[in-house]
Amino acid sequence: MNFDVYFHHVFVLFKDKAGILMKQNKNGFTLMEMLIVIAIIAVLIAVAIPVFASQLEKAREATDLANVRSAYAQVSTEALLGDSETTVTVNLKQKQADWQSLDPVNIGGIVHSKSQGDTKNWIGVAEPNGTCVVSYKEDYGVILNWSGKADPSTPKYPFNTNETDFFQVLYDTDFWKNGSIKTNTNFEFDSRCPDSQYVPSIITEINKLNKSLLQQDDCTWAYLGDGRDRHEADRYLFWTSLDTDKVGAGNKIPVIIQTGDGKYYVSETTTGKRNGKNYVTISESLTRSQYQQILEKGKKFSTLEEAYDAYLKALGDSEYNSARQSQS
Repeated sequence: MNFDVYFHHVFVLFKDKAGILMKQNKNGFTLMEMLIVIAIIAVLIAVAIPVFASQLEKAREATDLANVRSAYAQVSTEALLGDSETTVTVNLKQKQADWQSLDPVNIGGIVHSKSQGDTKNWIGVAEPNGTCVVSYKEDYGVILNWSGKADPSTPKYPFNTNETDFFQVLYDTDFWKNGSIKTNTNFEFDSRCPDSQYVPSIITEINKLNKSLLQQDDCTWAYLGDGRDRHEADRYLFWTSLDTDKVGAGNKIPVIIQTGDGKYYVSETTTGKRNGKNYVTISESLTRSQYQQILEKGKKFSTLEEAYDAYLKALGDSEYNSARQSQS
């Protein structure tokens, strides 16, 4: 709706209502009449704000599209002149993800609809506080790469990404503080162990965290390694989203590993069983050199988010089909 016309109607309605009330009482408004007028104004404002917000968002999108089209023209021109390395980054002004005003969107002949997904020339989704990086490749032409900050109401990860110091959980337990593990050169605390004297203390500390990776439903974790002083780098946290009791022993599974010195890896272990124990461990018994072999077999990552993304990709591999299917 045209805003000039819309607010003209609002003004006329308010004027007419006020005129009627004044005719009824030339001495001024009664309390009831004032309440009626206020109620009318409140309703009009309630209707007007969403309409105004929608129009404002469309105006932001129009600005973004104009700026991206200008960048497209610049990159195309440079490519025609022989410079195919030019890139232009456009900072987006829109406040809602994707496009509210157009579907499909046409930028320089690149036509893209919301349901289409990534193509050779269009990658990602326009998001609040995001960017569009416009570049050129000889095989594909101009490429629009959209990125931004996801809506905080729909977090990308099912866990709190600020909870990353998982070894402090171990160090805060009573048994660690009293030094009973300091002489142990290869401890093992597996979350699936039903009669462990240590796991309950670790779970108590985990429960103090806020939606951490270790608190995900049905996940399996284990703290492993050397308990002696100055051997932090020889301690390991193994984590998988799988219930290893359901996976069964002797099966390969992907794992995220955090080392005691704060490094992240994604690798593979083989589930195991301990003599006389009726549970499935996240890994077969390992020696110090075998821990290193598992790390070397995997890939190192700088953040928990990167490691989790790689873990999900690994979990989707066909070699883990039976492990995934065991969870249903």
